[in-house]
Amino acid sequence: MPRTVTVGLDGSSESRAAAEWAAREAELRGLPLQLVYVREPVPEPTARAPLPGPGTRQPRSGLGRTQAPPAEGWGRIPHESAEGLRLRRSGVEVTAEQLSGRPGDVLTGLAKDAELLVLGSRGLSGLGGFLVGSVGSVGQAVVAHAAQPVVLVRAGEQAADEHVMDPAGIPSAAAPYRPVVLGLDIDTPDDSVIEFAFDAAIRRATQLWVVHGWNPPPYYAYGLSADVELHTELARQESTALTEALRPWRQKFPAVGVVEEPRYGSAAIHLVDASREASLVVVGRRIRRGPLGSHTGPVTQAVLHHATAPVAVVAHG
Repeated sequence: MPRTVTVGLDGSSESRAAAEWAAREAELRGLPLQLVYVREPVPEPTARAPLPGPGTRQPRSGLGRTQAPPAEGWGRIPHESAEGLRLRRSGVEVTAEQLSGRPGDVLTGLAKDAELLVLGSRGLSGLGGFLVGSVGSVGQAVVAHAAQPVVLVRAGEQAADEHVMDPAGIPSAAAPYRPVVLGLDIDTPDDSVIEFAFDAAIRRATQLWVVHGWNPPPYYAYGLSADVELHTELARQESTALTEALRPWRQKFPAVGVVEEPRYGSAAIHLVDASREASLVVVGRRIRRGPLGSHTGPVTQAVLHHATAPVAVVAHG
């Protein structure tokens, strides 16, 4: 059975943008697209309550979230989305289904059989808003636990946003892709994260910008601003280390033009800045098996909250 590009839907503008992005990615990869709507089971007393009529104010839970849509209408969302995508992406095989269960658990489980999982995000407001009633918990849980790459797409993302302007200065999906941006920690570089980014760049026939944020060791901090020579030497060392970390990947992917960006300061800030010129931002998430469970690191979390381009989170050991 072929792997899929799988996208979670809830009818929101975020999830519609995610579905469109996922269809484009499925086309780039030559893979089928799977649309999934996950409906959380309605508690028994609520399930027996009569549906509100026109003009009736929808009740809200203590968390301030609207009740789930009626059961008889929940299959409409993925199937209508699938019909539209089949018309716009005739070369992509599109399937749609609706499932019942805890959305975070179901989507994390589906990710195991997917090439990648795509979810909607509110961009500058973080992950809140993925799936009706999730208040951010679903997106956070999936990113923190999925073993396969997870891509977050903000509302309003258009195909033309991933491309440079055409010669007339007009946004166009027919123009070349913007670069793929990779956030790389050269102290613990991981092959799966790097390979995902190179693969994304070669599929888009675009450059790969590798951003590495660095700071001096704590014992240098007080004298660094006044010691220009020391700062220059540390910068040279970081640049050399970045070049060495990327050398085998340049050889493996000779068609990808690589721009190395070792930058002094916060990696998260530099990645968010670079996202404004990117078609995709790739970051890693270390899999931690400890008493506190899985979570995303501070750099990845900041990028998820503030990047303006789609963000791919690649789990690694």
